Amino acid sequence: MSDFINPGWAWFVAAVTVAGLVFCIFLLLVAARRRVMADDNTTGHVWDEDLRELNNPLPRWWMWLFVITVVFAAVYLAFYPGLATHPGTLKWTSAGQYEAEQKKAVAAMAPVYARFTPMKVEELARDPVAMGIGQRLYLNNCAQCHGSDARGSKGFPNLADNDWLGSGTHDYIKTVITEGRVGVMPAMAPAVGTPEDVRNVANYVLSLSGSAHNSLAAQLGKAKFATCAACHGAEGKGNPALGAPNLTDKIWLHGWGEQAIVNIITQGRNNVMPAQGKLLTPEQVHVLGAYVWGLSNRTQVAAQ
Repeated sequence: MSDFINPGWAWFVAAVTVAGLVFCIFLLLVAARRRVMADDNTTGHVWDEDLRELNNPLPRWWMWLFVITVVFAAVYLAFYPGLATHPGTLKWTSAGQYEAEQKKAVAAMAPVYARFTPMKVEELARDPVAMGIGQRLYLNNCAQCHGSDARGSKGFPNLADNDWLGSGTHDYIKTVITEGRVGVMPAMAPAVGTPEDVRNVANYVLSLSGSAHNSLAAQLGKAKFATCAACHGAEGKGNPALGAPNLTDKIWLHGWGEQAIVNIITQGRNNVMPAQGKLLTPEQVHVLGAYVWGLSNRTQVAAQ
């Protein structure tokens, strides 16, 4: 109940709950009273000439069953949180139960991960058991964004092509999994100049990777590209330390073509990779990181 934004709602729900239990008891007492309304124990109502409504009380077994139900509800509210901010005598919480179950699961899997912890990434990538566990961790925690084949989609990086915004090492991958990552490209149109200047820069960017472009516009945009060189480098090859992508490799995370690049320059981009450190243990991150590393280093793994 403490999850409510306004504590008044918790008290409102508690009052309705208690009032409901009290009303149930009151209803039982009223219904259990035997009141003869006619000499023949009927209410006096007659339908179709001979159908009479009897005035019989509730069966005792049914009434006591209902009483037990109400008592059970009262005892439950005493032991568990349900009455406003009262935590219950057992101090139970869903978060606490989740954490306890997580600890139990971690303890059960500890012997399995103990073998993988001292292993280097190359060894893990060749271990079928480790990669089986890593694949399951990937499908449960990463596939929603990067796809079941890890090839990503528009706005979500391909993890199987060895094109990394960072270093791409096992340690780097583990850091990103644990801490997450925020990739920001500010809107650069005001710094570039007019909309025509933005289109010229877009064509120059296309020319860096040998993609189809307007060569005259690209020549005009080369000088304006200086505003982008601080992150992407003078030659557009990116900067792994900053997470700035390489613009010369024909890999387009947010779409290809003049208009797509114009949109990025004009609007900027803000991509977020959520941190998984609270969901995964360090041992799980170690194995998952090796699995992701192996996806982009298949040739190296196969050669060993």
